[in-house]
Amino acid sequence: MIRFSEVTKRYNRDHVALNNVSLFIGRGEFVFFTGASGAGKSTLLKHVYFVERPTEGEVRVGGYMSDKVSRREVAQLRRKLGVVFQDFRLLEDRTAEANVAFALEVTGTPRKQIGPRVARALAQVGLSSKGTAMPSELSGGEQQRVAIARAIVNDPFVLVADEPTGNLDERATHAIFQLLRDINAAGTAVLMATHDLSLVRSTDYRTIELEHGSIIADSRPNLSTARSEAF
Repeated sequence: MIRFSEVTKRYNRDHVALNNVSLFIGRGEFVFFTGASGAGKSTLLKHVYFVERPTEGEVRVGGYMSDKVSRREVAQLRRKLGVVFQDFRLLEDRTAEANVAFALEVTGTPRKQIGPRVARALAQVGLSSKGTAMPSELSGGEQQRVAIARAIVNDPFVLVADEPTGNLDERATHAIFQLLRDINAAGTAVLMATHDLSLVRSTDYRTIELEHGSIIADSRPNLSTARSEAF
């Protein structure tokens, strides 16, 4: 489903963000990406939704190839992906419902479908009663739940979560992590960058560790699936 083939990303001669990264992620996997700040976790995830393109090598996501994908195809791919960030990135002048609806509006979803789909997404993250609340009226954990609802409202096949618990306290962290596990159990692949090793150790999910842009450990390399998976 997602394949990195000898991917290197250079920003200049002295800054190699990814160094010859090869990996395969199968459909429905939950994968942690760990490593120190600057190890390359965020850069790797940005290649999944083509905000970044490799300097060398190739990334394939679904049927899209980084060296051939057009701007129109990138837009199509992003409609099939969900992305969650550490800093929530909610529109402060819109309610929770309106924030989630925005993800549907920009993809041209028929208006009559938007309300029911927003309601379903907010229910999925446990915020049915908070739809009319503004972001400033929500706790950090609740704001992140709205961000997750926005990310899943289009029924993505992959959810990319870049340090989604980095700004949350312990209780909210565990609640958000359980929500991501539930989303994964329903069939969506989850790629999660994190510094929180307690979360990593609490499960047997696949863990990929990066250091200076290189993969230095992979708890469960998906090599057999990679050889057999057809794009």
